[in-house]
Amino acid sequence: MKNLVFGKYIPVKSVIHDLDPRAKIMALFVMIVSIFIPTSWYCYLVLGIIILTLVLLAKIKIILIIKALKPTMFMMLFLLIINCLTIKTGDVLFFIYTYPIYKTAIFNTLFIIVRILLMIMLTTVLTATTKPLDLTLGIESLLSPLKVIHFPYHEIAMMISIALRFIPTIIEETMRIMDSQKSRGVDFEEGKLKEKITAILSLIIPLFTVAFQRAFELADAMEARGYIPDQERTRYHVLKWKASDFIYIFFAHILLALSILSRIYL
Repeated sequence: MKNLVFGKYIPVKSVIHDLDPRAKIMALFVMIVSIFIPTSWYCYLVLGIIILTLVLLAKIKIILIIKALKPTMFMMLFLLIINCLTIKTGDVLFFIYTYPIYKTAIFNTLFIIVRILLMIMLTTVLTATTKPLDLTLGIESLLSPLKVIHFPYHEIAMMISIALRFIPTIIEETMRIMDSQKSRGVDFEEGKLKEKITAILSLIIPLFTVAFQRAFELADAMEARGYIPDQERTRYHVLKWKASDFIYIFFAHILLALSILSRIYL
């Protein structure tokens, strides 16, 4: 848990770091759509190479991406078990004792897993290369046209930014509480399943208490600085589009077009 990467900003100098947050957010959504279109393994191989190239351009270590993928392993295993129990179409691939495991169940699960992995890699690139404040400004700028229908775009952008920023904070607090519980004799690793569940439940109340305390402290700090949600405000840091931003968005749309063509012709 302490190695969770999602939500953490990695302060290094790279081409992806220098891009406008609006360009990165727009390209992220376009590329996520392009991930769910293909049905060919060759297309996913190409998508994987391209996304891995983006990771390298962002100067994010591969080990950090692996750490970001670890929390999803249980979900993927659960998904595989459910598909093997429910999908009974296609050829029988092998037997577990006398229970048949179908080829369709395995391949459908693999498709979903690959899509999830690629999506996590893309979102990690966004959060690791964009400061929380810049992310807020980018989301607010993209939602600003909705002000004509009185949509609270600034409040939505602020909530998303705070939620992303709170992820590593909550993880740090969880590790601190776990260390405190271990010093009192609570064992999170050994013992029966019931004992492990009881140990994990002992984290919930102090974790919620700390989370609410941090939220109240943040609210008090914002009020002390005169923050009023529904008032117009000026910006010291003004976002400006550059040629590289348009190239990045254009590249994302090219990727989407290639995914659509692969769905049609492959």
